[in-house]
Amino acid sequence: MILCGGRGTRLREETEYRPKPMVEVGGHPVLWHLMKLFAHHGCTQFVCCTGYRGEMIKDYFLNYEARNSDVTVTLGDHASARFHGSHLETGWEVTVADTGAETQTGGRVKRVERYLRGDRFIVTYGDGLADVDLGALLAFHAEHGKLATVTTTRPLSRFGIVDLEPDQTVRRFREKPQGDEWVSSGFFVFERAFLEYLDDDCVLERAPLERLASEGEIVAYRHDGFWQPMDTYREFLMLNELWDSGKAPWAVWESGSGR
Repeated sequence: MILCGGRGTRLREETEYRPKPMVEVGGHPVLWHLMKLFAHHGCTQFVCCTGYRGEMIKDYFLNYEARNSDVTVTLGDHASARFHGSHLETGWEVTVADTGAETQTGGRVKRVERYLRGDRFIVTYGDGLADVDLGALLAFHAEHGKLATVTTTRPLSRFGIVDLEPDQTVRRFREKPQGDEWVSSGFFVFERAFLEYLDDDCVLERAPLERLASEGEIVAYRHDGFWQPMDTYREFLMLNELWDSGKAPWAVWESGSGR
């Protein structure tokens, strides 16, 4: 399940006319990159919880074959379209669900309950990229037996660090080191029973998760690899630069398969 409904106001240069998950990195929406990560780990059933300009996400998938294949059409015959060749995303099942323009994150999860299959599901945000090992995450969750797992990471500092001696002599410069605090990077795993903690108007990260914590039903999975949300135009540029350089850490599907 991918939360795709926010407005992305801090990235207004790119989100004034489209939802943030549709902002492109390397010519593909961020949403596509996330789905490629999931598919690499064998997860190919998706529910996109849309809100702000969600029709653009629906149109993207409705026209995916035409966008990614050669096509032959007979003008005047709308049913005549024939697509040629194939793409690496064959077999993905994508449900695009309108969960409301102003709905909070927990409410979005609750509103798509009818589309969930089985007793376990993953929830993540549609505006950040990571190289999380989803197979290891799911195995970790199954082993501890609690209702929920949250993936945590230690983000890089926004600023370079200057280490000083007691007399204020500069000992060294450290460019944006990794911090000591662990933060949530999304990539939650939930048992279906967690849905009972939600209502149509709740914020996922507040009362529901706080209640899980108070009951000892949520465990942290520590991710030491790459994680980068795309909240600002500077971060948008940085992610594109990584992709263009061929050094995008999240593109774990790249090995031997091409883009």
